Amino acid sequence: MLWIALVDRTGSGLWAAVSVLYFTYVTGLSVTQVGTLAAVSGAIGIAGAPLGGRIADRLPLTRVLISLQILRALASLALLTTDNYALLLAFSAAGSFGDRAANVLTKLYATRVSGPDRVRYQAVTRTVANAGWALGGLTAAAALTIGTTTAYQWLLTGDALSFVAAALLTVRCAEPPSPARTIATSKDPAPTTRPANPWRDRGYLAYVATETVLFLDDAVFKVGLPLWIAHSDQAPHGLAPLLMVLNNLMVVALQVPLARFGATTAAARSLLLPLSAAFALGGVAMALSATGGAFTAALFLTTSAVAFTMAEMLHATVSWELSVALAPGTAQGAYLGVHGLAQSAQRSIGPLAVTAAIATGPLGWTAFGATIAVTCVFQHRLVRDQLSRTALSVPPVTVSEH
Repeated sequence: MLWIALVDRTGSGLWAAVSVLYFTYVTGLSVTQVGTLAAVSGAIGIAGAPLGGRIADRLPLTRVLISLQILRALASLALLTTDNYALLLAFSAAGSFGDRAANVLTKLYATRVSGPDRVRYQAVTRTVANAGWALGGLTAAAALTIGTTTAYQWLLTGDALSFVAAALLTVRCAEPPSPARTIATSKDPAPTTRPANPWRDRGYLAYVATETVLFLDDAVFKVGLPLWIAHSDQAPHGLAPLLMVLNNLMVVALQVPLARFGATTAAARSLLLPLSAAFALGGVAMALSATGGAFTAALFLTTSAVAFTMAEMLHATVSWELSVALAPGTAQGAYLGVHGLAQSAQRSIGPLAVTAAIATGPLGWTAFGATIAVTCVFQHRLVRDQLSRTALSVPPVTVSEH
């Protein structure tokens, strides 16, 4: 599964770096059309997380994951066949759906095979995935120096082939044990209870809502920092890609060592307090970057990037552990699928939040960091109450042989 993460993210790095350029220069879409395509496909992709998780509670996980990888490969290859806007929209939506569902199933697989070591497994996975993103991005950057239509097409083909390779690697993976699917004979009594439903679990839904806010660090690096620097009169514009590299290097170097501080559910919950401080510091540093000359701007922007990267790594550890700890074993797929909505929704909300902060100025960035910090504190209290309720076990669902 670690090889799958590396191959998958390397391919995604190839495409993520050039997708907007491909739709602009190869298929001839306008700025409005590209924006609409990204928004609509992203909105449809949101459904992939809960549906993928629910299906994985009923069918063998590896088979579902292989099917999703094939769907992603076909969707990517299909983009090469047309410049019709409606078809490009449909193919992009199918790929987005498969991407969100595959992310949830990969997390579910890790949860089932790693057991009590799931936090460390998650840290190693994130490290490998970031290395893949960097490798794909560097390859794309090199290919863009050619700047031809063929170069864009080969990058998209490479993305599709990475999904094919991931599917072939998944075939080699054993099916992990599932508490939601145990084998029963005809002599066993029929199950009298239904698996827990995350849509009726108000506490878990409230937790997912707070997670949507905590995932906003993703929008800071993808939208916030580049735009803030681009519209700054003091910050050197060349700083934006350097801060992205800094983010990537920090994750690769520190994600695994930091994971030991959240190795248990109680420890992960405790990390929400330093996580709150990291978000607040990131917002204040962004605001202070507008108060001086070029050196001051670069210094505080770097400080902000470090703070938000620390927040990203701490939240990854906390989110992985708590999302699993709060989910009943008999419905892990369904619950993790609903949790996946937080990151999916952030992809739509995040750009709006950071652009609002930019439009408001330094005060906006201070409020941005403070809002996420307060949400961390609220989640710290919410999770304590939820964990006390999760102690009540739910009988497993059986799958009859007859």
